[in-house]
Amino acid sequence: MHLLIKESMNAELINEVREAFIGHFEADPILIFSPGRINIIGEHTDYNDGFVFPAAIDKGIVAGIYRSNSVSCKAIALDLKSTFEFELNKLSPCEEGSWKNYLLGVVAEIQQRKKLIGNFNIVLKSNVPNGAGMSSSAALENSIVFGLNELFKLKMSKEEMIFISQKAEHNYVGVKCGIMDQYASMFGIKDHALLLDCRTIKSKPYKIDFKNYQLLLINTNVKHSLNDSEYNDRRSACEQVASLLKVKALRDVTISDLKTIKSKVTPLDYQKALYVIQENQRTIKAVEAIEKDDLETLGALIFQSHEGLSKQYKVSCEELDFLVEEAKKNNHVIGARMMGGGFGGCTINLIDNKEVENFIEHVSVNYLNKFGLKCSIYPIALSEGVHILN
Repeated sequence: MHLLIKESMNAELINEVREAFIGHFEADPILIFSPGRINIIGEHTDYNDGFVFPAAIDKGIVAGIYRSNSVSCKAIALDLKSTFEFELNKLSPCEEGSWKNYLLGVVAEIQQRKKLIGNFNIVLKSNVPNGAGMSSSAALENSIVFGLNELFKLKMSKEEMIFISQKAEHNYVGVKCGIMDQYASMFGIKDHALLLDCRTIKSKPYKIDFKNYQLLLINTNVKHSLNDSEYNDRRSACEQVASLLKVKALRDVTISDLKTIKSKVTPLDYQKALYVIQENQRTIKAVEAIEKDDLETLGALIFQSHEGLSKQYKVSCEELDFLVEEAKKNNHVIGARMMGGGFGGCTINLIDNKEVENFIEHVSVNYLNKFGLKCSIYPIALSEGVHILN
């Protein structure tokens, strides 16, 4: 049932973008689907040169794009009811920020690489919930760079395109993101997750048969402020430990290594470093479990990941912990954890298909009673990366 609903939702999205483009610009566009992403396990390991295990999902952005006969470019974001025009030779970040800077940033980064593009029109619509940790920003960036690459025959590789997307976010949006989100959205393979080495930026795909289980995201619909000092504290703690051990990053450290400097760091920083080392190990074990078709072990590792994120790395929050505890109480949920940067956003849950409806009803009521706030629930499947639809 869920599959049919999702397929029809994406079909509606595609038709809406096509019809809007034809209505505005009287031309049939190139249509691109750019997916959001999840991360099954491997959180806060990316900036420690570690391993992550993301996958593209069946929610994303549809972009319709074609050449413009006008002296400027026009972009329309249907879900935001927002339109703006810009000229290719007068690019600079918008003061008000928002989605416009993702688009302008991608165009500017393409031009930085001396690639020639002409005026174009683009219509966009998304069914990736904003702020839910599914990387709507990476999906947006990738849809634009992929569309422009196709439209103007720029002959860029997927690798070149994801680094353009990343640089756009760094230089126009002001977020110094890693590469995982853009990578997973661009290189995703249907029914697979990607073991991505964040040092080499190389990945290996692993096919996952979830059998009678379903991936379910539960959005807390809260975002507690993670200020720069808290994020920087975690990064600097990791870098300090690596420096004390004279290695490039925590990816190169074992638990035995860490014990040798326990007296030289604070107990809190020791736990943060220990979490990263253990999370890297869990990510590798998760891949081994999938190779053995062992979903129970995968689920147990996902639960352990949350425990580490909450108690050691301390990036969870009351709402996320509550949702994971609710999942633990249900024998049909074999794994659950917070996903993403933390302090809000989603939990990812692996649940028996037969229990999905009951679990959704139970969690929704309990969450509302506890916090006076509704959570949002999304069944998802692992999907293909960015691709042309027509």
